Amino acid sequence: MRKRPLRALVPALAASALFLAAGCSADPGQSSAAERTPDSGTSATANSDQPLAVAAAAAATSTAVARPGTAGGKARKTSLKVKSYDKHTRRAVISTVGKGTSSPSQTGTPTPTGTATPGRTAVGDVIASAPAPGAPDGLLAKVTKVIGETADGTEVQTAPTTLDTLLGDDDAKGTVPVDPASFDVERLLPDVKVSWAKTGDIHSGPEGTKVPLGSLRVDVATKVATAEGAPASAAASVSGFVQVKPEVDFSYGGGSSTASTASTASTGSSGSAASGPGAAYLGVSGDWTSQWALKGRAAASAKPVRLPFAKLHADPVLQVGPIPVVVNLDLTCYFEISGDGNVTVDVEQDLKGDFKAGGTFGTAAGWTPVNESHMDSSPVRTSVTTAGSVKGALGAQATVGLYGTVGVTADLAPYLRGEAAGTVTATTPVGSEAKSDVAASGSWALYGGLDLSGTLQIQLAIFGTPVIQHAIPLGTLHREWKLADGKM
Repeated sequence: MRKRPLRALVPALAASALFLAAGCSADPGQSSAAERTPDSGTSATANSDQPLAVAAAAAATSTAVARPGTAGGKARKTSLKVKSYDKHTRRAVISTVGKGTSSPSQTGTPTPTGTATPGRTAVGDVIASAPAPGAPDGLLAKVTKVIGETADGTEVQTAPTTLDTLLGDDDAKGTVPVDPASFDVERLLPDVKVSWAKTGDIHSGPEGTKVPLGSLRVDVATKVATAEGAPASAAASVSGFVQVKPEVDFSYGGGSSTASTASTASTGSSGSAASGPGAAYLGVSGDWTSQWALKGRAAASAKPVRLPFAKLHADPVLQVGPIPVVVNLDLTCYFEISGDGNVTVDVEQDLKGDFKAGGTFGTAAGWTPVNESHMDSSPVRTSVTTAGSVKGALGAQATVGLYGTVGVTADLAPYLRGEAAGTVTATTPVGSEAKSDVAASGSWALYGGLDLSGTLQIQLAIFGTPVIQHAIPLGTLHREWKLADGKM
């Protein structure tokens, strides 16, 4: 079980349009027919002529139920709730909330309004639920056996299932922002500060910290080990902040008999009523801003040493037509240093841009990676002393999945790299007309850059697509630019 860190402030998700949506994000007001149909205990058919709306779910999110392979068995909203779930036995207790002045239980005794009555569910039902007791990542499961009634509802045995059993031949596509206030925050170092801002002029964090609406900012300032033999004046430190406006990108494209056939072949199953999607996408994207500095002569080795300083977790719920799709988003902020431990630097840079990482599925190519980043950098100060090399990164690793299964891991690592040859002391006053002050003989250069890498995981098959036999690398997107240089 995941050990849940202490929550910062965790209000409900804001319903606004997460990681460039413009034409992608559907209007939450354009609900599907299945959404508009009252809960009558029977299936409601969605309007297949229009894509399902994708939006941030409301605070009180309904459970969706489908009964694949039956007439009128498409997903619908219901008053059923997952009262409890045991992930070890995969048993769940399903209840329903009474409506009206009273609701008769199965014994015929009236039950007060708003209290639980035994759940109405049957073998073959597919249930999609927002986070519930025992299922903090949400629940997507198929009922395989009705065990019996309890005081809290109907106890059922469940088995894992896939999203295509709920979405069928429907289409859905959208980009939804993650409410920055919904993140659990675990600080791994003492001097870590977390700030965010959301609509309604709501702000959290140190006074005076400016954060754009919808953004989350993590500040860090810490000393790092100094290289052996370095003078006291070369004490090493890292400071700065990472600011991100995270978004979740989700799409599902109809049914495909090709996908179904491939899925059956890869799993060895006998097939099912669901045909699997013809297309799918899951990713994380957003705006990125960072400003950070590396100072002194840090102890370093050829192999990068990574030190995480904050872990963040959120479970945004996407309302895809009548279906609550639970996205699990983890963000680990870290700094990383490598080099020969000889060079002393005093460098700082500002970085702004965006990124997008995920996996896209098509019946012809299967799962393929999406890997994009556009960044602009400006140096604040650059200084290097003595010969040697050093590289420092201040980055973030994001993982995104559905219902507790990790599907995509992306690592965005903006970095600073300095190198010097010969015996050199060089300083460039950035933003000034003054020339570089270079004493002694040699050459030096400072670079900014970024690496974006990651993997697609086997669990992406939760869409109902063919199983990925092995993790697929996203590949590494690498860019580097010169900040300053000099020589005698």
